[in-house]
Amino acid sequence: MTNPQSPLTSLHHALASSETDPHTIAVAAAGKANSNDSHNAFLTLTTIESLHRAERLPNLFADTQNRPPLYGVPISIKDCFDLTGTTTSCGSRYYQQLNPVAEKNSWVAQRLLDAGAIIPGKTHLHQLAYGITGENADYGDCVQPRDSTLLTGGSSSGAAASVQEGSALAAIGTDTGGSVRVPAALCGLAGYRASLGVSRGEERWSGAAHLAPSFDTLGLLFRDLRDGPALAGAIYDIPSITAPSQPRIGYVGDEFTHDCEPDVLAAFAAWKQRLTERRATLIPIDTAFWVDSLDIFASIQASEAAQLHRGHYQHFEPAIAERLAWGASITADQLSLLHRRLEVFRSQMSSLFQQVDLLLLPCAPVSKLFAGKDQSHIRKAILRYTTPASLAGLPVVTLAGEAIGAPLGTGMQLVTAPMQDASLLAFAAAL
Repeated sequence: MTNPQSPLTSLHHALASSETDPHTIAVAAAGKANSNDSHNAFLTLTTIESLHRAERLPNLFADTQNRPPLYGVPISIKDCFDLTGTTTSCGSRYYQQLNPVAEKNSWVAQRLLDAGAIIPGKTHLHQLAYGITGENADYGDCVQPRDSTLLTGGSSSGAAASVQEGSALAAIGTDTGGSVRVPAALCGLAGYRASLGVSRGEERWSGAAHLAPSFDTLGLLFRDLRDGPALAGAIYDIPSITAPSQPRIGYVGDEFTHDCEPDVLAAFAAWKQRLTERRATLIPIDTAFWVDSLDIFASIQASEAAQLHRGHYQHFEPAIAERLAWGASITADQLSLLHRRLEVFRSQMSSLFQQVDLLLLPCAPVSKLFAGKDQSHIRKAILRYTTPASLAGLPVVTLAGEAIGAPLGTGMQLVTAPMQDASLLAFAAAL
């Protein structure tokens, strides 16, 4: 049965009617923090600071009729964003020791505070945000609060865990090659990966650590699709608009989903049925040109990451150090050719969006990543699903499988053209 109100709307109403207050909310959030079995949803808890801020909020925003949109809302941030008084680790103990204590907030953290949010802490991530599983040799692998046998997925691993455990109503993540979409999908959450154009610019990455600037985007993980427009509006200035009606939705065929688990295929079929019921026209699309996407993406990503972390490779996990060393070996001529291939790919994606308004495909071919098992084989399999949208800089919303009665972990990607974020979020919310 659908809840009559979304979590954000419910919290707004409880605050407005004085059923609760920011301090009570902050205490409850702190009580749930790091309740996963690996006790590492957060790498840095800011409990004292968040409780003090919660006490001050009613005076900071004294006009009860004009309180900001995230007043009293607990929102976690990934530990690649600066927060005053904390050190940004990027998921690496080496950087935790090397980096100074932040003297000012990142753009993202300041946006949250200006909007009235409470920040319970900074969350776990795959080292350097360079991984899709949520494993981390320095800080431990991040397991799901609701099932300790399962990894969260990554790289925004702690972001997903914080929302799943209830210490945050929403979480700030980043998505380069799937780092919001995959944890959202595996953890039964909604996710929003912003357009590259929404995420670009020095201001929005102020006080934040890049992985690969050509593809890095900002994002959100949250529980309920209905909250997407309000959250994205408050943080990223995405306007709220009326949901489009009768969209044309392209979907990938069997030749693309050949490696999907039965549960994922069943969820894919169920979402197609749901979208048809919502008066969408479903159109099969030719994804043959996607075959190159992972090669183009992984090479450019490795080259850019190698530049950012030059001189430090030996301090990171072996698999990541190897990727960085490979990235450093890519020549300028090779990179130039890769960028030409990237432009061709983006042009082909633009042509696709002249035929359809949205695309539907799974987030991953699997619904579970079991903790303690070798995940090295799964990385490429998942990235084949996520890198087409990454290459083209597209906005994506993750649709949780459980929202339509499918098993946990079977999330889908709903993708649209660049800078059509408002339309995408509105349509997803209406589902």
